[in-house]
Amino acid sequence: MAERRNGAAEGLSRLSEWADAHLGLLRNLSTGMAVAGVLVLARSVRMTTKFTRASDIPVVFVEKNVKLRGKLHHITEKGLEVEHIPISVPFITSIQRKWQSKGLLLVRLAGVKLAPGGMAWLQQELKPKQMIWFQLLGREDSSLECLVLVNKGQFLSVCLNEEILRQGLGRTARIEGLHHDSRLYWKLHKRLLQAELKALKKNKGIWREESYSERIRDRISNSKFVQTLKQFANWLGGSIKR
Repeated sequence: MAERRNGAAEGLSRLSEWADAHLGLLRNLSTGMAVAGVLVLARSVRMTTKFTRASDIPVVFVEKNVKLRGKLHHITEKGLEVEHIPISVPFITSIQRKWQSKGLLLVRLAGVKLAPGGMAWLQQELKPKQMIWFQLLGREDSSLECLVLVNKGQFLSVCLNEEILRQGLGRTARIEGLHHDSRLYWKLHKRLLQAELKALKKNKGIWREESYSERIRDRISNSKFVQTLKQFANWLGGSIKR
C-alpha cells in the first residue's frame, strides 16, 4: 500500500517538474487556443467585419435592430453616406484590414420626410468625418433605414430623426422596414409624432405661421379692389405718356 502511494507521489512530482520545464509552451498553447476561440466567435457573429454594402449586413442584424458605428462622409438628397467602423479587437482587426474592401453605406433617417431646409440644417449641424451611431430598422435595396444618433457630450446623445422634426424641418412618414403592427413601430412612430407636435406648437420651420400684419398685408394686396386700382394706375400712366 505504501509502495503505491510512493509511486503516485513520484508520478505527480515528475508531472509537476515537466509542467515547470515546459511552462512557456503551455502558455503559448493556451494563448493560441484563446485567440482561435475569439476568431471563431468573431467569425460566427461577424462583430469585427466592416460592412461596405447594405446587402453585406446579416439579416439577423436588421431583425435584432443592431446598433452600428460609423464615420460620416457625405450628406446627399438620398441620405447620409457613412463608413462603417466595426468593433476593434487586438490582433484580429490588424489582420482583417489587409483584405477588407472599401465602400460607404447609405443611411436614411427612418420615419422622416425632409423639408427643403432639412438638408441644409444637417450640413450645418454635422461635421465631416464625425462619428455617429445608426440603429438598423430596415433595409431597402441599397439603403438602410435607421435611427441616427449623434453624441453631444460625454453623457448626451441626440436622435437626428427626432431633432429634424423638432426643428420643423421635416414631416413624420412611415417607418420602412418595420412591421406596421409591431410594438417597436408604434413606439418609435409615437416618439416622432411627439417631436413633430413640438415644432407645430412652437411654429417652427414649416409650421411657422405668418404674423397678423403679414396676413392682413397679403389679403389687401390680393384683393380685387387693389388689383383694379393697380390696373387703373397703369392705364393712367400710359395715357399721360401719350
